[in-house]
Amino acid sequence: MNKIKVGVVTARFNNEITEKLEEGAISYLEACENVEIFAALVPGAVEIPLACQAFFEAGCDGVVALGVVIRGDTSHYDYVCNSVTDGVTRLMLDYKKPIGFGVLTTENEEQALARAGGTHGNKGEEAAQVVMEMIGLTQEIPVALKTAKMMASKKTATKAKAKTAAKKAPAKKKKTKK
Repeated sequence: MNKIKVGVVTARFNNEITEKLEEGAISYLEACENVEIFAALVPGAVEIPLACQAFFEAGCDGVVALGVVIRGDTSHYDYVCNSVTDGVTRLMLDYKKPIGFGVLTTENEEQALARAGGTHGNKGEEAAQVVMEMIGLTQEIPVALKTAKMMASKKTATKAKAKTAAKKAPAKKKKTKK
């Protein structure tokens, strides 16, 4: 059986938080059987989609995207959040492969820390779980559809054979009373 290849892309910006997200993701993936992990660091959240694309082009089955965007006093936050979200979504649809979205978008550092192993769990670990589940699902759906098509084809063939056999069988004569 081929190993499942998973990339982990981590933004360095807000590294005290992103390192915890990365630890959670990699720890989860290491606990999975038959998984080969590849990791890359990027400067910030905006660069995440490009690294995800590079992992897909290198043959990865899925990618975990990790970063932190904390709201500031300007609209820059909105542009960064929209950029990374749109880029990741487009890549999943273009490549038909999953990306676990572990990019935190928070109002402040405390909220981010709570989601990087604090009171709200580790969103890096959760993003890794999502990737593994979606890799399984995207591999399972085509197999299930192929099986259903095969079963429907067999059913149709069986019905056709039954009709042919019925036509070839001699007709029974009805007894009539005199």
